[in-house]
Amino acid sequence: MIFQLDENDLRFPAPAWAEPDGLLAIGGDLRPERLLAAYHLGIFPWFSEGDPVCWYAPPDRCVIYPEHVSESKSMRRLLNSGVFEIKVNTCFEEVIRNCASIDRQGATGTWITNDMQAAYIELHRMGFAKSIETWKAGVLAGGLYGIEINGVFCGESMFSKESNASKAALIWLCRNGGHRLVDCQLPNDHLMSMGAEMISREKFLEILRTQL
Repeated sequence: MIFQLDENDLRFPAPAWAEPDGLLAIGGDLRPERLLAAYHLGIFPWFSEGDPVCWYAPPDRCVIYPEHVSESKSMRRLLNSGVFEIKVNTCFEEVIRNCASIDRQGATGTWITNDMQAAYIELHRMGFAKSIETWKAGVLAGGLYGIEINGVFCGESMFSKESNASKAALIWLCRNGGHRLVDCQLPNDHLMSMGAEMISREKFLEILRTQL
């Protein structure tokens, strides 16, 4: 069943009621309070420009346990070489703009609409969203952004302008972020090659709800 959200009611239906593809509800808005309520329930927005807001809670979740992140020997050498400098929260808006505009193989357009960008920039200003940035010779080369919820980093998107730049940001996050789990939402070959695995929605919510 797909639920229609009330503009004035921030409550969500139970994630277990989502469709097999993960679609749970449509409608509502992207105000900070609604987004935070969604993330606390393992729900995230994903929709295209011109469509109503769609809210997803997939039955299986792609995640990385930080201690299981995969680092090749060549990647380890690159990280230790000093070619890349990793920074946190120095240019969040630039990171999200790059994530929205980067060309992705087999994809047209972006789900990181102008409204989405504005919503996550506001969450950043409130201290909930953060960016991990990879710099090379003083120029932003790649990075990622996401939301921190109870020790879980809910990753939203990443980009690279230089080979391995986003991978460097993700490895740094796993090494230094202090998170119990990095939520990647949906799987792809790149993430799986870095040690991502699939866990059930129930397991993910159990981790998300367990108090630190």
